[in-house]
Amino acid sequence: MITQTKFPLGRLVATANLVATIPPEEVFSALQRHANGDWGDVSDEDRESNEEALIHYSRLMSVYSSKGEITFWIITEWDRSVTTVLLPEDY
Repeated sequence: MITQTKFPLGRLVATANLVATIPPEEVFSALQRHANGDWGDVSDEDRESNEEALIHYSRLMSVYSSKGEITFWIITEWDRSVTTVLLPEDY
């Protein structure tokens, strides 16, 4: 369960490739981090962009690595209606 967030995640969706690759507990942990404004392994420019997006309602993107060192992304749409968890190759 995700509690105390900086923004609503909306409907949660994940690609089939992500579900088959990343353990659910790692996905949930990353979703909690994302919702709390911990953007993971993004550049300084993307981190700054996310902070501005919190104020101006733009898309939010975080980058995380699984324990198996597989990179995955979490993207929340500008209107906070949907958050998608995916592997970069699924984009």
